[in-house]
Amino acid sequence: MFNNLISFWKGKDFLTEVLEEFKEMLDDTKYMFESVCRELIEGKMSPDLKDKIYEVDRKVNRLEKEIRKRIVEHLSIQPTVDVPVSLVLMSVVKDAERIGDYCKNLFEVIDLLDKPLKQERFEKLFNGIDKKILEEFEKTQKAFMESDEEVAKEILYLEREVVKNCEDIVKKLAKSNLSTNEAVCFTLLARYFKRVAAHLANIGSSVILPVSDLDFFDEKLRHEKNNA
Repeated sequence: MFNNLISFWKGKDFLTEVLEEFKEMLDDTKYMFESVCRELIEGKMSPDLKDKIYEVDRKVNRLEKEIRKRIVEHLSIQPTVDVPVSLVLMSVVKDAERIGDYCKNLFEVIDLLDKPLKQERFEKLFNGIDKKILEEFEKTQKAFMESDEEVAKEILYLEREVVKNCEDIVKKLAKSNLSTNEAVCFTLLARYFKRVAAHLANIGSSVILPVSDLDFFDEKLRHEKNNA
């Protein structure tokens, strides 16, 4: 469905403008995630990172509003045309905006830490989850912008792996001997990583799922496994 609708829209100024703005949202949220992880894990923060993170978050929020405004204006002119794609776009821009919020939440964990994160401890516990999410960012943009169904499927399975790993981390932390501060901060990181991965998968799933099933891609995966 998504492929057919995107093909129908190709060349239209409305779609071109919206997709360009949506790509900006994905680029910006990836920058936020990558920058925050670099500071959290490696302690490499530029003096103005906090201001930059909040500035980019405001830009992402502004782009969401602009895209939604374009969609509403478009549908007011052609109320019976392009409704399915408009609904998809309304859904995915909200996911992108939420990713920005969770990246900002990740940054705020830095202020909660009593002392800088121990890199070895983080890497042993999280085992490259941050890198898997960065891979998911790349795949999500490719899947959505190129209507690539195979890449979209890869995103869903990658997200399930990240989610399971994050849930296992929380279980380990509940039984750990870490200080309260460190255990709480690690738990927050696991939860925020999980939510970023989930919202990226929501965007990716829009390429292969009907509008009615958006945000319920996990049920599709379970169905596929049961019938494999």
